[in-house]
Amino acid sequence: MTIREQIEEREVSSLSPLACKAVESQGRQVSEDSDLVRTCFQRDRDRILHSKAFRRLKHKTQVFIDPTGDHYRTRMTHTLEVAQIARTIGRALRLNEDLIEAIALGHDVGHTPFGHAGERALDEAISEYWKQRGSEADQDSLPIDAGLGAPRRFRHYEQSLRIVDVLENLNLSAEVRQGIDGHSKGRKDLSDADGEQVSTLEAAVVRLSDRIAYLNHDIDDAVRSGIINAVPAEFDVLGTRYSERIGILVRDVIEQSVDKPFVKISDHYLRAMNGLKEWMFDNVYLRYPVLYPDVTKAERLVQDLFVHFVEPNTLPEGYEGLQGAVDYVAGMTDRFAIETYQKLHIPLAWES
Repeated sequence: MTIREQIEEREVSSLSPLACKAVESQGRQVSEDSDLVRTCFQRDRDRILHSKAFRRLKHKTQVFIDPTGDHYRTRMTHTLEVAQIARTIGRALRLNEDLIEAIALGHDVGHTPFGHAGERALDEAISEYWKQRGSEADQDSLPIDAGLGAPRRFRHYEQSLRIVDVLENLNLSAEVRQGIDGHSKGRKDLSDADGEQVSTLEAAVVRLSDRIAYLNHDIDDAVRSGIINAVPAEFDVLGTRYSERIGILVRDVIEQSVDKPFVKISDHYLRAMNGLKEWMFDNVYLRYPVLYPDVTKAERLVQDLFVHFVEPNTLPEGYEGLQGAVDYVAGMTDRFAIETYQKLHIPLAWES
């Protein structure tokens, strides 16, 4: 018996009957020989961890663009915090931690430079691209190189799936791919359905952990930046400190979900979390661009880069057309986007 088979056997005997076991995986899009040591989900975790897209997350914005302090979150530190929270919950519920970690590490690899500002800017640029090329009824008259079949919008979770499927060709297990594709809620309220209408309980854990992580660490960063002093007392039910809030919510999810065919947060904490999320949008996420006009600069930068690279013969080798422009710009780190923009638009001094 191989080490992998021993691990798979332990999963069957020790994990919850509701957990997704590696031996029960739906498999990969392209079949492969099994590893002698690692289960399929362990291999997926390692492939994501060693991918270039994951490494680039360390230089991508979480909320605050290019902060001068060393302690602000980046997209990578956010990802690691989601993974830690999700694994804690998953272990207590006797779910598959390897599957949880793989989904958590891969869930944001498709984010643009400059966080949600960049995502919004690229989405608007793609929409404008199609507007300038006429209505959908006129598409048949467009030349082939106009980008037919390419995206008509940009969503980071769809780009994350494209990265692991196509750009990095990681050939991940179906359960990991489904978890990455279904993790995002945007501004929508959490509900009990978020712990039910997903592919696996492991995916549901990551989906809730993503919200728990970003709400709490964004509060921490917003206080550090001075954009807010504290959150209103009405949300003290969730705790008054960063670690306390996470501890309360993690324990509640575990208590509400143990041996259940769903993952949930109790009603009073759920209401408080949804209220806190709306307060954060009004007082941090939407207020930050007003207080810091460079957010608008970042959006214009992303749009200008897209407009440049969507033109013929402007992309590096390996990228082509509208989809290539989306892939190339979305894959940039903050600093590479700035450097590229400077090279394209800012004249350099001539040296003899």
